[in-house]
Amino acid sequence: MTDAAPITYARTVKGSGPGLVVAHGAGGGVEANYGPIMEGLAARHTVVGVDYPGSGDTPAAGTPLDLDELGDQLVAAADAEGLDTFALSGYSLGGPVAIRLAARHPERVTSLMLSATFAHLDTRTDLAIALWRRLLLAGDPTLAAQYTTLMATGAPALNSLTPAQVDAAVAETASTITPAVAPQVVLARSIDVREDLAALTLPTLVVVTTADAMVPPALQRQLAAAIPGATTAEIATGHMPFMEQPAQWLELITDFLGRHSRT
Repeated sequence: MTDAAPITYARTVKGSGPGLVVAHGAGGGVEANYGPIMEGLAARHTVVGVDYPGSGDTPAAGTPLDLDELGDQLVAAADAEGLDTFALSGYSLGGPVAIRLAARHPERVTSLMLSATFAHLDTRTDLAIALWRRLLLAGDPTLAAQYTTLMATGAPALNSLTPAQVDAAVAETASTITPAVAPQVVLARSIDVREDLAALTLPTLVVVTTADAMVPPALQRQLAAAIPGATTAEIATGHMPFMEQPAQWLELITDFLGRHSRT
């Protein structure tokens, strides 16, 4: 029996200036999660990210995903672009990826921005994500898309849509559903980076998504409280600030970068 051949992680590089590495969420990708704000981020920074196995143009892995490996791939992408140091943004699953990376490479990371994310899952969130994985593997993309739309869209935004608009949104999401991202969900369920938090001494922003049903605001605030000196900001959005409030999300990130960026 031979080891699985290493895969090549698809890389995104945009803009110029100080480095900004982005870590996307489970089931997403760099373009899916950061695309709506990429132009604003890249206006003053070299933005670098990789798609996890099963997302974007990165093929699915034949082995379970590893948190440290995802972080190592982000560091390798930064190295390839000549970025000795960089700011780091993590969304959803990308949050613990970024936290672990910053804890392992404190000399590389200048500031940390965490959005709609967690250090570990509570019982309710673990159950919600376990169900999401089962739906991804059930062979019914519409059913999985209905669940994703329900859990990831804030109630005010969802209630503002007509039934026909919801059906259209579900159909669009269903067209992107793939069981290849299920290992990302499995990884999310195993994560616990709470021991890394106290060691984070860099400037940190935690963006809490206050209408989030996927990662509850209380879990996000617990994360912020455990990071020494962290700044907390809130957005009235569900789990997808890039869809519901992209301008506000971009402003929070770029303002923080402006205060803590190194040239």
